[in-house]
Amino acid sequence: MRPITFERGVAPYAEGSCLITFGATRVLCTASVEEGVPAWKRGSGEGWLTAEYAMLPRATRTRTARERAQLGGRTQEIQRLIGRSVRAMLDDFKFGEFTVKLDCDVLVADGGTRTAAITGACVAIVDAFDWMVSNGKLSKTPVKRRVAAVSVGVIDGESRLDLDYEEDVRAEVDMNVVMSNEGKFVEVQGTGEHGTFDRKQLDALLELAMNGIRALDAAQAKALTE
Repeated sequence: MRPITFERGVAPYAEGSCLITFGATRVLCTASVEEGVPAWKRGSGEGWLTAEYAMLPRATRTRTARERAQLGGRTQEIQRLIGRSVRAMLDDFKFGEFTVKLDCDVLVADGGTRTAAITGACVAIVDAFDWMVSNGKLSKTPVKRRVAAVSVGVIDGESRLDLDYEEDVRAEVDMNVVMSNEGKFVEVQGTGEHGTFDRKQLDALLELAMNGIRALDAAQAKALTE
C-alpha cells in the first residue's frame, strides 16, 4: 500500500470535504448539501445522493482536454461507480428532500484515482451529514457504514496491492474492489488485461484487497476522530 493521507475541511464552503492522497495520486472530494431532489423523487419525502468525477487537465503527464460538451465513457463509468459505492453507506434515503452532491476532482493522477475518490468521498459524506445534524436539518445521520476501495493486480505473475500508474499499465490482471467496514463487498471489477486468471489468483487478489481495505478503514476512522 502506498502512503495514504486524509485532510478534512480543505474546502471551507463545502458541508463536507476531504483531500485524499494515495501515494502521488491526489483527489479533492467535496460534498454539498442542497435543498430539493430530482424531479423523479419529488414528493416522496426522501433525499438523494449523487456523484460527479473529473480530472484536471494537468493531473496527467500530458495535458488532457476538459470534458465540456459531453462526458467521456471512462468518466461516466467512474462517476457511476463512485455513486453506487457511496450510496451503499446508507440503508435508505429517508432524510428528507435534500440532495447531497459529491464532486471528486483529480488533482494528480498516478493510478487508483477511482479507488482514492471513493475512499475520500466516504469521509466527506460523513462530515456533510454530520453538518446537517449539527445545523438542525436532521435529527440523526443516515450513514450506517463506511466504504473504501483499493486496486489490486497481477504483475509478472505476482499479486500487487494499490497499483500506481507504471504498475497499472503493465498489469496482466487489474481489479478494483469496494467494501464496507462491515467486511461486505459493494463492488468488484476485475479484468484480464493481457491474459486470463484462475480461481486461485482471484482468491489471492481478493484477500490482498480485503487486507488493504481494512487498513484504509482504520485510517478513515482515525481521520474522522481528529
